[in-house]
Amino acid sequence: PFVGKKEQTKTQKADLLKVLGKLKGAGNLDYVTGWYAIASRMIAGKQTGVAFVSTNSITQGEQAPSFGKLLESENVTIRFAHRTFRWDSEANEKAHVHCVIIGFGNDAAAEKAIYVNDEKLSCSNINVYLLDAPSVIIESRTRTICDVPQISYGSMPIDDGHLILDEDARDALLAENENNNRFIRNYAGGAELLKNKARWCIWLHGCAPAEYKKSRFIMERISLTQKFRQSSSRPQTLALADTPMLFGEIRQPSTPMLAIPKVSSERRRYIPISYVNPETIINGSALIIPDADMYIFGVLTSNVHMAWMRVVAGRLETRYQYSGNVVYNNFPWPSPALEQRQKIENTAQGILDARALYPDNTLADLYDPLTMPPELRKAHDRNNAAVMKAYGFPTSMSEAECVAALMRMYQELTSN
Repeated sequence: PFVGKKEQTKTQKADLLKVLGKLKGAGNLDYVTGWYAIASRMIAGKQTGVAFVSTNSITQGEQAPSFGKLLESENVTIRFAHRTFRWDSEANEKAHVHCVIIGFGNDAAAEKAIYVNDEKLSCSNINVYLLDAPSVIIESRTRTICDVPQISYGSMPIDDGHLILDEDARDALLAENENNNRFIRNYAGGAELLKNKARWCIWLHGCAPAEYKKSRFIMERISLTQKFRQSSSRPQTLALADTPMLFGEIRQPSTPMLAIPKVSSERRRYIPISYVNPETIINGSALIIPDADMYIFGVLTSNVHMAWMRVVAGRLETRYQYSGNVVYNNFPWPSPALEQRQKIENTAQGILDARALYPDNTLADLYDPLTMPPELRKAHDRNNAAVMKAYGFPTSMSEAECVAALMRMYQELTSN
């Protein structure tokens, strides 16, 4: 029952689709959701409750909207829930599964409750994210719900690695001609941003053919890229074979940008977000926000945004998988007074200043919960307080209460 979409056999996928029918996103759901559908139909017209231990992924990321629609379509509501816990089985080959428990029925329960470890929290409503909040469904959207800069993936080479350079390849290109340096750019994705790994790429955007045709190395890499694209069965990739000297998808801005690693460890309190100059080419394993000012950085790197991300983002194994369309575009931003906005800008700069005290450390080092420097912790605490004030949230508010408040804001922003 704990099989996810990637591990399901063809038979299991067919079983699930047969049970879920034309439900939007059914192909993304874990196998356990099939039992929710069957049980909901078995108790139709009866005052009977059902509860399942389930994979917690059905309440996260891209699965949560589809699971929420399944419950809606079967006319059942959640009566009680136990939030994520790790279940270690008693088998010899232990399975470490992150689970939730969801109790549901087709009548309004006299009392609803959410369990967190040994604590019982009485509540009026439990939504698909297992929060005492409105029954909102956070779906993928291509534009932001608030007036903030748009987000996108970085540029995609679609080259089978031929336009990307490791240190040896870069040295070989420079050994051919030192002037080839003008065709080389720093190249970074999530891993490079977090761990300061060095990679480079051949970047010929805006370069005249007569300039780079003198390089045998570059022309060979262009030829290999063309052959790779011509061998594809994808029409879009085949079309890109006409421009093999360029990245397949170019989204590189000409101004500084915020860069967000697409995948980040669940151990971190904050996803390490950084400013990057336009000379560095950001690839598709990170997301970019061009022209983002210090206020945008301050809100995004705050506890408020991180709490939202932890609830609505998907997971890669147990790591956070940040999504522009789900996390960022649906995020309800505050409406701060000028003084509050300036305060956030100041505390956001304080975060960058605290990082600068440790120039030889990677972001992975600085944001490891075991090694995070006290100056950086304090800088984030000051920023958190400023952002909470801009929202009008009390500093004593728990993370779950914070996300519930954001979901109420989301409901108001999207109800028109």
